[in-house]
Amino acid sequence: MSTYFNPEMETMERSELEALVDERIRYTVQYAAENSPFYKKWFKENNIDPKTIKEHEDLLRLPIINGDMLKQHQPPITDNFEFKSVDWNNVFTIHETSGTTGIPKSFFLTWDDWMRFAQKYSRAFASQGFGQGDRVVICASYGMNVGANTMTLAAKDVGMAIIPTGKCTFPVRIMESYKPTSIVGSVFKLIKLAERMEDNGMNPAESSIQKLIVGGEGFADESRQYVSEIWNCDVYNTYGSTEGTMCGECTEIAGLHVPEDLVHLDVYDPYSGNYVNEGECGRAILTTLLPVGEKCGNLLLNYDTEDTTLIHTKKRCACGRTHMRIENPQREAETFWILGAPFNRVDVERGVFQRENMEYLTGEYEAFIYGGDDEGETVLRVSVECKDKSDTDKELIKENFLNSFLKYKPPLKQAHGDGLLKILFNFTQIGDLELYKVKGRPKRVVDRR
Repeated sequence: MSTYFNPEMETMERSELEALVDERIRYTVQYAAENSPFYKKWFKENNIDPKTIKEHEDLLRLPIINGDMLKQHQPPITDNFEFKSVDWNNVFTIHETSGTTGIPKSFFLTWDDWMRFAQKYSRAFASQGFGQGDRVVICASYGMNVGANTMTLAAKDVGMAIIPTGKCTFPVRIMESYKPTSIVGSVFKLIKLAERMEDNGMNPAESSIQKLIVGGEGFADESRQYVSEIWNCDVYNTYGSTEGTMCGECTEIAGLHVPEDLVHLDVYDPYSGNYVNEGECGRAILTTLLPVGEKCGNLLLNYDTEDTTLIHTKKRCACGRTHMRIENPQREAETFWILGAPFNRVDVERGVFQRENMEYLTGEYEAFIYGGDDEGETVLRVSVECKDKSDTDKELIKENFLNSFLKYKPPLKQAHGDGLLKILFNFTQIGDLELYKVKGRPKRVVDRR
């Protein structure tokens, strides 16, 4: 069983937890009305009296905001940062999102914000069995992104030592010199690191690593299992953002625990315009929750993360925690539609990482969607990187991919059978994928229609 960082809060009975959430909703909404230029106007424009928002059900009546609205209420569109909810004297750090889709969103964090962010990660670390004596390599960038700094702050409270490499291309001597017990990084960074270690005569499965954390992106269970196999340890998932989500799996690996006393999460279907029930898929809607008396630099109410998930359960976990567990969120920006049917980048990854395939593949892949030559026809071209292109069972890989990719997608399976969806495969040597030629974070699936 995993340990607790804040046992009183993490194991609180649900009735008490919900009462605490309602108290913090009241305080947070009132704080927004008094301190956020955006929300001051927003409540007036929507004819909402903040004092009438007293509990979770009332919160659901408020309009939903999104990332575009944040961008529209900051320079250069407006003169001031209208979502900033403290004066400059209380701003500790300033952060921006990556800005891959245009102007980055700006965020202002107080020291209170950092302490709440750190507590969320501390709980996740504790739930995964981290503590005194652990030495963790952080393969996430330090800078405008909050993730690496938050984990570093959390480590102090948990008792861990941090090796702040900031990337997974660090010299492999670090593995021998400091004998880290864990690494935080993406699936692909961890696979590449394992390859570099093997090239230097080191066996990842026999290293000092006791557990791994994958964060920052959705991934398939198949890729998790492959990473777990080559490192011979458990692999845990975390989900965080500059907006302040920070959820993590415990040792049960049965969904990500949401720190409900610090962040409120609902699931919303934008197509029906309704919030959905437990077990149903939709977008994660986030609300900052402030303990009474604390301050917040960027406060968000009913913020559409544009990540899709579902609530598994609000029942007590086998680890003893009572906070809800959610499915690993997937970025809606990585969801694509073919002939009216959706699939996600993770679905492509699942097909690539079928275990038999990995005898021949490195795990690196990319896919492109094109309009076909015939009317109504669509082409999905999947490129996979081979360990040795001349010694690759291409038919096996094709069959495994198709069986996995189409298994739970009857409309796409039908379209494929009817010839309206063509799935083509491209097998490359190491280093020949197009993504290696692109600067920045690679896009695994690109729609070129």
